[in-house]
Parts: sequence; C-alpha cells; structure tokens
Amino acid sequence: MTDAIKIDVWSDIACPWCYIGKRNLENGLAAASADDDAPQVEVTYHSYELSPDTPVDFEGDELQFLADHKGMPREQVQQMLERVTAVAAEAGLEYRFDLLKHTNTVKAHELLHVAKAAGRQHEMAERLMAAYFTEGRHVGRVENLVDLAAEVGLDRDAVREALESERHLPDVRADQQQAQAYGITGVPFFVIDGKYGVSGAQPAEAFAQIARQVWAERQDAVPTAS
Repeated sequence: MTDAIKIDVWSDIACPWCYIGKRNLENGLAAASADDDAPQVEVTYHSYELSPDTPVDFEGDELQFLADHKGMPREQVQQMLERVTAVAAEAGLEYRFDLLKHTNTVKAHELLHVAKAAGRQHEMAERLMAAYFTEGRHVGRVENLVDLAAEVGLDRDAVREALESERHLPDVRADQQQAQAYGITGVPFFVIDGKYGVSGAQPAEAFAQIARQVWAERQDAVPTAS
C-alpha cells in the first residue's frame, strides 16, 4: 500500500482567501477521489495569525479595520471586499462582511488544536470559518468558542478548560515557527508531502492535478515484485 499524501495547510480562520482555498482544496480532492486509482490524502491544518495585534473586541466593521490596518482608502477596501465576496460565491460560500465581527484569532487556533487531539479538526475548521465569514459569530471569546466546539461534538467543559489554561498555545506557536522555517509570509499556504509548496487559494482543478501528480510519483517509486 502506498502511504497517503500529506497536505499541511497554514491558514487563519479570519483569512477570506483561506476559507476559499479550503473549499477549493476539498472540491479538488473530491474530483480526484473519483479516479480509478484515487489518491489517498491526509490534510492537516496549521496555525497562522495574520493580525496577532488585533483586540478580541474590535470596535468597527471589516471595512474600517482594513482601511486602518492596511492604510488603504475605504473605496479601495470596498472594491476588494466585493471582489473576494464574488470569488467566494464561485466556491459556494456566501460571505457576509456586513455581519463580520473582527477579532483576535489566537484562541480559535488553540481550539483547532483541541479539536485535532479529538480527531475533529476538519469539522472544527469548517465550523469556525463558517461562523466567522457567513454568520457574523464572534470567534474570539472563550464562551463563544465553547459553543461552536459543542456544535461539532466536543465536550464543553474539556474545551473550556483547555482554552482557559492555554494548554495548546505552545502548539499554535510551534505551527507559527514552522511557517517561519518554511519562509511562509502569507496564507493560505499548502505544503504537499513536505516538498511542494503551493501558495494562495488555487482553483479546485489545480489541487486535483497536484494530488494526481504526487500520487503518480508515489506509485512510480514503489518497487515492483520480481
């Protein structure tokens, strides 16, 4: 048996292109899974904070945050948000920047590691991104995160204790240090089998193609019985 392809994804749950990239990756892998010799793939999400200095309770909307944080004219920010909303729609996502509550994401990243330890990381990543980008939920406070964790089947008390004790903060920092070691300066960033780097929210077809390519390389490398 050929081992599964490992895809390590660095992302931030508050990164609009990361959610689009996540959905495109899923759709690409789903397409490749229909192949006669379908690639076996194992996806793991890793922490990356785009704006670690953001307060938990930011006063103002996304437009104001980007205008202040990036120093961009509000009109330019508005056009950018409209563009990313349109791209998200093509991926089947309905972004609601008018509802979005900007916040610090370090606790959400800790929660992703809590979920990973319980075998629910994929469900948790999806729930956090949907809550943030499409539902206007606050994902920076412990109680709100406990509620979201419970929705994917995690134990409320165990999650609250893990977040309040910051037990998984070292895991978040380790992910960030690995990103630095790889030279990652923007997300989403996909590392395929530890040797191929793919930057940005690529189309689903691109993810399907690279999965097929790496799987074929794996098959070619497997020695045949004589």
